[in-house]
Amino acid sequence: MGDAFSEWAQYIEAIESGYELMLAYAAQGIEGDDAPDSQIRHALKEMYKALDNLGESAARIAEERELVDYRDFLDEMNADAKRARAGINLVLGKPAISSQLIDNLNASIHLRALLTDLFLIDEALK
Repeated sequence: MGDAFSEWAQYIEAIESGYELMLAYAAQGIEGDDAPDSQIRHALKEMYKALDNLGESAARIAEERELVDYRDFLDEMNADAKRARAGINLVLGKPAISSQLIDNLNASIHLRALLTDLFLIDEALK
């Protein structure tokens, strides 16, 4: 079980640290960072990858711990993750990432719903 929870923790860390970087980046007033290896682009890519595997990882932990009544919540979390992932993909598709673009992504209800989902399910899985 340690492996499943360790994997989950890595996904959560990628998402939370990426979001923290996004908050700082949005406040910098950058017109556009077009470096393909920029810190913000790297963080967004890591978030994107974590969101792809998040639901499966949470389901494994819940099943291992024989948690009941988690499936409906995980369905909703997965839907929020899919929507947040679509927003991140949109930003990653831009040749330059501005602070304003990241600020708009930060404000996305989909990303905020996902973060709230993660706070709740992370505590429930502990």
